[in-house]
Amino acid sequence: MKNNLNISPIERVKTTKEVVYEQIKTAIFNGDVKKDELLTETMLAQSLNTSRTPVREAVGDLLKEGLLVSVPRKGLKVREITPSEKEQIIYLRRTIEKEGIRRLLPNITAAQISYLKDIVEKQKESMEENDRIKFIEMDQKFHRKIIYFSEQHLLADILLNIYDLSRLIGHQALGKSGRMEEVVEEHLQIINALENKDMALAQQYMTDHLLKTSDSIVVVEGK
Repeated sequence: MKNNLNISPIERVKTTKEVVYEQIKTAIFNGDVKKDELLTETMLAQSLNTSRTPVREAVGDLLKEGLLVSVPRKGLKVREITPSEKEQIIYLRRTIEKEGIRRLLPNITAAQISYLKDIVEKQKESMEENDRIKFIEMDQKFHRKIIYFSEQHLLADILLNIYDLSRLIGHQALGKSGRMEEVVEEHLQIINALENKDMALAQQYMTDHLLKTSDSIVVVEGK
């Protein structure tokens, strides 16, 4: 039976654990937690004005996701990406995203092109607001949508598994002056090549884009 009541559905209220999880994760991605800073559940609970139980649950999820690592008898710290890990992440992304372009380009629609352009516009807005968190979110959405549109769902799952580590890399890369502007321009180049059905150029632009991101990051071996 159709409900004609002019009322809005009730939005689900987030649990304390979910709020704590989002707060810590945002702090990590925003660089508010320094690389060498040691954290404890007690310290986090006091900072967030909550009990240790939701903090312990949130920390457990962040440990599983690889964003936090445990330092025996000392506490927790933000995961640092080693040179080898950086190379592996970029290699996986290059392989997966070039395949996504190969599958998508012959059948890409005007609506999909428009969707990708809209994401880039949102990136421009976040750049003007100097909102690095939102910029990275839109960046990852751009890349994931290409895989989604190509219907390569197993590859999309693999990409999702390295999504948060890619975000750690992305935030480091944006530390380079002018990198936001470069990313926007590189995304537009990829879109133009897709729109023009130029396979070689689209794949080359994607490869160059990911390599430039990699080159913008300096990681120290053994850290």
